[in-house]
Amino acid sequence: MKHTSTILAELEDYLQQNGLTLAQFAEHSGVHERTLNNWILKHRPVAIHQLDRITRAMELPEGYFYDRYIEHYIIERSPDWRRIEPVLLRCVELDKLEAIQRIVGNIMDNLLYSPKLFDMAETLFAQGRHAAALLLYEGVAEAEKYQHSERLAICQYRIFTIQVGDDQKRNLKAATRFEPFVERLNEIEQLDALKDLANVYRSLQEWDMLYETARKMRDKAKIQYSIKHQQRKKKREEATKRLSRPMFVYITYADLLCASVCEAQGDYEQALQFTYAYADLDWVIETDEDTQYWVSLYQHWAEGNTYVNKLHSGDTSVLTNYVEYITATPTTDENEKLSKLLNVMIAANRYTIDVDDVLLQFEEDINSFAQLPAPTDMYTQQVLPNYLAYFGYELAYYYLYKGMHSAGFKYLKSATLKTIVLNNETYFINCMGLFEHFKAYAVDETKLEFSKLIEKVWLNNVKKNGTANRRG
Repeated sequence: MKHTSTILAELEDYLQQNGLTLAQFAEHSGVHERTLNNWILKHRPVAIHQLDRITRAMELPEGYFYDRYIEHYIIERSPDWRRIEPVLLRCVELDKLEAIQRIVGNIMDNLLYSPKLFDMAETLFAQGRHAAALLLYEGVAEAEKYQHSERLAICQYRIFTIQVGDDQKRNLKAATRFEPFVERLNEIEQLDALKDLANVYRSLQEWDMLYETARKMRDKAKIQYSIKHQQRKKKREEATKRLSRPMFVYITYADLLCASVCEAQGDYEQALQFTYAYADLDWVIETDEDTQYWVSLYQHWAEGNTYVNKLHSGDTSVLTNYVEYITATPTTDENEKLSKLLNVMIAANRYTIDVDDVLLQFEEDINSFAQLPAPTDMYTQQVLPNYLAYFGYELAYYYLYKGMHSAGFKYLKSATLKTIVLNNETYFINCMGLFEHFKAYAVDETKLEFSKLIEKVWLNNVKKNGTANRRG
């Protein structure tokens, strides 16, 4: 009863210092006098909302007694969900993550709590309270790690979704950890899971994994699309509601991803074949407004990517058509414009094309890329930062080789900063190689800035991995 005595000791001190009787404090706090008596004399636990009232009445910070309350009433006693649930919810509201972790860690020996914690985690996840939800998902996943259940797979899916961020090394670990659980998900949910995995592999330029994941998604989506149109209408609608996109989109997106793999590997002819595949959508049965939107979008993308593959294969005659295509495309999606201009810069540097007029034409757009809003979905979260770093590098390359050193170093510094955030060693090495190649043209201030960036990466590496050579 050590911690309860400590709380009560503080309460007794407060009453003495303020000259209050228990009845007066009960009126002051809004907690019934009988409840306070039972707590003091019979050690019957007060509810968490009553503890909050007591804490406020004593003019102490919110959650002041939570650690002691958790220790005595949850950890030291037989856990009761009716008491645990409100405590967890209050800890979530106050962002007391360590307290949540303590509770979860001490109750998960009992698997009966798994469904309740899982349901709470799902609610928190839907509310965007990801840090707290992650602790619950991890607790359930650890407790059920030997259970081949769909709930375990969903936990792993949510953990993957929450953990994916800017650090690409961490993202690869998260993807590798989650991938074996995809097959345990519901057949419909597997499609979104594979889509999200594919977007991570795409940002990491893990082309073999991307191709394998995309083909798997395509095969599964084709089966589900066929089943969908064989089932009764009600069942079809229930299945479709669980997806973030119309079902046919998972087939077309798989072809688009395979095209991107072929393009990255220099097989532009095969990339064109995949592009033609997702442009031809006569097989799509639905005719609703949402379907028509996606059909139009994929046909639009196919037109642009046809230009891109021809351009990257060396057919520079299509550059004018591609620029006209970019200009004529009405879009508020700056992410899309960024990827299109990146394609222009890759071709310009590969085939030594002068694109000064193009850069001038889109100068305002290029300047706005640095202020793009935070990503809101897995695709933009993964692909956009990658594109920004890549685009900055290609711009720097273009300007430096044209002798426009001030502009070149400006974009190279921006790209380097983004590679550090991404923790992308390949991009960072490319940036440093380009800097070293043109270092003689840099002013002293620029040299100092890059020296600090290199030192920052070195210090971060030492912090994570220790020194390379340790003295015995």
